Order: sequence, then C-alpha cells, then structure tokens
Amino acid sequence: MSKTRSEEEWQAILTPEQFRILRQKGTELPNTGEYNKFKGKGVFCCAACNTPLYISDTKFDSGCGWPAFFEAIPGAVNRHEDVSNNMKRVEITCAACDGHLGHVFQGEGWKHTPADERHCVNSVSIKFSPDDEEKKSKE
Repeated sequence: MSKTRSEEEWQAILTPEQFRILRQKGTELPNTGEYNKFKGKGVFCCAACNTPLYISDTKFDSGCGWPAFFEAIPGAVNRHEDVSNNMKRVEITCAACDGHLGHVFQGEGWKHTPADERHCVNSVSIKFSPDDEEKKSKE
C-alpha cells in the first residue's frame, strides 16, 4: 500500500472512526481504546495498510489512557512537528501510508524503559497480530 491513495479511496476502505483518526488526525477518547490495557504478545500493525509498527515487548502501561510504546520498529514510523491546538508536539505517522498514529513525548522520566520516550498511539490506528506462541495458547 502506498501513500498515493486518494482521500476518497481511504474513506471507502476505512471505518468512519479509522478515517477520522488515521486520515484526519483525530484522537480517540482516553481509556476507550481496545489496546490501552492489552497485554498480548505479537506485533501491532497499521490499521490502514498492515505495516508492522510496534513489537508488544515495547508496550508499557503509562497510565495516559492510550496504548504506549517506548520505541517503534526501525523505519516504520515517521515524526513530524505538530503545532495544532496551541501546542507544540511531535506527531507520529505510519511510514508506509502516512496514517496518523498519535504523538511521541520525550523526557518524561520513564526509568523502566530503555528510551525515555512514550509513543502515545490511538488504538483505532493499530491492529494486533499475535505471535505463534500466543496463537497456540488461544487454541
């Protein structure tokens, strides 16, 4: 999947909520996303194009109300300055399709993670793919 899809094409293949968040840079309400407290082992992929973005071992409970990761799969996520809503933040998008994932925050003092970074990701922007061990435990 490439970044060359038109917004009309994205609207046809995404749910209205996925389109609002992934294409219009929306945000889901805190503590409402299915992956906020999720603990499965596997890979989190872009909900729009299925590109692998985060490994479950990098997910941690930040208490922020959204799924949090301390690092992305190398090359999977792009960063952009975001000055919307009278704030200066760093937006993160899928490198393959440019879908909005959320924001990354640095310097918050996360001592139990290898990087002092929190990728705050909308659950709607991702989907989980369990690893083989996780699949077997569900059977």
